Amino acid sequence: MTGTAKHEFPMTRTCPFSPPPAYREIREEAPVSRVRLPEGGTAWAVSRHEDVRKVLGDRRFSSDRQHPDFPKLTAGEAAARRPDDERTLIDMDAPEHGPARRAVLGEFTVRRTEVLRPRIQQIVDDRVDALLAGPKPADLVAALSLPVPSLVICELLGVPYDDHALFQDNTAKIIGRDTPQPERQAAFAAVQRYLVDLVADKEKSPPDDLLGRQIRKLTEDGTYRRTSLATMGFLLLVAGHETTANMISLAVMALLRNPDQLAAITSDPARTPGAVEELLRYFTILDTATARLCVEDAEIGGQLIRAGEGVLALTHSANRDPRAFEHPDDLDLDRGARHHLAFGFGPHQCLGQNLARAELQIVVDTLFRRIPTLALAAEVDDLPFKSDAFIYGLHELPVTW
Repeated sequence: MTGTAKHEFPMTRTCPFSPPPAYREIREEAPVSRVRLPEGGTAWAVSRHEDVRKVLGDRRFSSDRQHPDFPKLTAGEAAARRPDDERTLIDMDAPEHGPARRAVLGEFTVRRTEVLRPRIQQIVDDRVDALLAGPKPADLVAALSLPVPSLVICELLGVPYDDHALFQDNTAKIIGRDTPQPERQAAFAAVQRYLVDLVADKEKSPPDDLLGRQIRKLTEDGTYRRTSLATMGFLLLVAGHETTANMISLAVMALLRNPDQLAAITSDPARTPGAVEELLRYFTILDTATARLCVEDAEIGGQLIRAGEGVLALTHSANRDPRAFEHPDDLDLDRGARHHLAFGFGPHQCLGQNLARAELQIVVDTLFRRIPTLALAAEVDDLPFKSDAFIYGLHELPVTW
């Protein structure tokens, strides 16, 4: 393996249905290779499925973004250090990470998600009702993709949906590739202030929502800190609506482009869960890398990585690795792709993955059952894909019926 950086990171897609072309080159020619970072310096890019899993499951690779040597993926990030009580789960290592994750994990179990399914179904039906009652063509992003997960996560957390414009507008700035760092930090601060005030108000009489339950539980344990809980809420609120919203749009678009595969799952809804897993693998919408800092010498894919070196786990490349998935560039809804890495892997695997799966399954089954004539109202080449964001998706999805 060479220690010379041939490619710059981040890399961008040139085709809306494929990873950046350089990912294939790295994966096949130098699966653990150096890339240049935006603010100078290099990090190791890990591109194969097996190796990415190893990095994400190995405690020798730290998630502590406050460490001065942690690889920075955006310009200006080095100067944007956040206070310790505003660190999120994704910034923590063991032993701090485990208790913090377990404190809220019960809200996102399979059992808890099953309890939420009737309410998710009602939300989806209400949005489809509104879509059918409105003009056509319609923008599915505005009518369905964004409102559904936003309503679900707002109800779960206890965040008033009437305030959705505040967190949706600021989230767009946070995940924008070209957002100037001061503007990105201002967006972080705006959502954080909102949630601190919301949590403070809930302290008076904690309601039966996620934030209220956490206030009661953490107070009983003697570990309650308002700002820390607000930061937890920040992570759940932002991740809980933005990622699923983009997956809904991409999934609908992909299914409409593949009518034979769509017909197979609409005729047999038992196939929908598997189809959702394949769609998650195929798009892998975290359009960047999962960064880590090596804190103890480790060998990955035959390459020695030294303590103090940055590592980028390329989950999108891993999900197109032919060693893990036969014909990985094909969308095959019967593939059985449950071992994909769209939700990450290891101790930091996505907390809300069960909820996201449920929302996607319910939307797919409901939308195509209720609107069997749904069709794209624009050519795919003309769709506004989010090549300007760290979470891939569509700015708009025009549909008709």
